[in-house]
Amino acid sequence: MSFFSRMLGTAPDPREGVRPLWHRVVELAREPSFYSDCHVADTVAGRFDLITAILCTVMVRVEASDMRAESALLAELFVEDMDGQLRELGINDVVVGKHVGKLMSVLGGRLGAYRSALTDNDREKLEAAIGRNVTFADGADDEAAARCVAGKLLALSERLGRYSDEEILKASGIW
Repeated sequence: MSFFSRMLGTAPDPREGVRPLWHRVVELAREPSFYSDCHVADTVAGRFDLITAILCTVMVRVEASDMRAESALLAELFVEDMDGQLRELGINDVVVGKHVGKLMSVLGGRLGAYRSALTDNDREKLEAAIGRNVTFADGADDEAAARCVAGKLLALSERLGRYSDEEILKASGIW
């Protein structure tokens, strides 16, 4: 990409190639069973926690292949989306960047915790990480809820492992 293309915005946005994957992450985070069966809190915090958990699961799969650049692009889409969400919540322009920085730090920390558990296929480690990082509904049995979310994330990780990189990027709902 030339300097002028970058400055004038005439080059295609490289994030467009992973945007379907980002949309699939958000779609999976809206799956009602996470909220009804696993008792993830249906709040801003609970939805954010679930998006990051699913995004981390997808990023672990993407990073395990030759798609490291795509993983970074997914993180950029996460930032773009969170920026928009914060503005919708009424956070003013002066502090949006600070909030986005915190959210990126949260994503990085969770990615580290989830990566280790998912790579090792360690259910107990994943349950512990979920227990620390996911907001559950009031009155929920947090251990049972963490087991439920861990089971769904491990199943997602297994499904993702069955598809080629190209199929993952298409994110056509097959997984």
